[in-house]
Amino acid sequence: MARRNDGRRAALIDAPIEVLAAVGARGLTFRAVDARAAVPTGTASNYVANRDDLLTQAGARVHERLQPDEATLAGQRAQAPDRETYAALMRELVGRISAFRTGCLALLELRLEATRRPGLRAVLSGRVRADVKADVAHHAASGLPGDATGVRLLHLALNWLIVEQLTPPDMFTEAQRERLVTAAVERLVRP
Repeated sequence: MARRNDGRRAALIDAPIEVLAAVGARGLTFRAVDARAAVPTGTASNYVANRDDLLTQAGARVHERLQPDEATLAGQRAQAPDRETYAALMRELVGRISAFRTGCLALLELRLEATRRPGLRAVLSGRVRADVKADVAHHAASGLPGDATGVRLLHLALNWLIVEQLTPPDMFTEAQRERLVTAAVERLVRP
């Protein structure tokens, strides 16, 4: 059995995301991951069992990196629970997620690949369901206006706004994006 090296594991953890974003799911190979992580050829196969596992781990890592840090969460809890705060939180969310461009592009590739791979589909579907459930629970506990349906509608609308922003370049300016997010909150969240 190959001896595990934490430094190499760290180098390999984000490499699949970068490969997916750059060349798509068809280009995600162990050799491409090794090259991106700048490790010797064959290293990735010592840490990941097969291609399905590589795709699944990439999906888990993207979702992990999309989560807000503790400082962001603490700042959110300190604000008044009103629509203005809600809009500010959604603008931060869209900005934070959009800033991780390679992660978002990798996630789109993974979602497309999941249509052909039942195991990956199950993992991604479970993760998305858990994320939406957590968003609804967080919303209910926060005291922010609106209901679970509003949370789900914002989830869908803002996800597509992010896709529009990433795929046809320069679709919206940052100011336009922020106005659209604010308008979505104002129209979907009842006081």
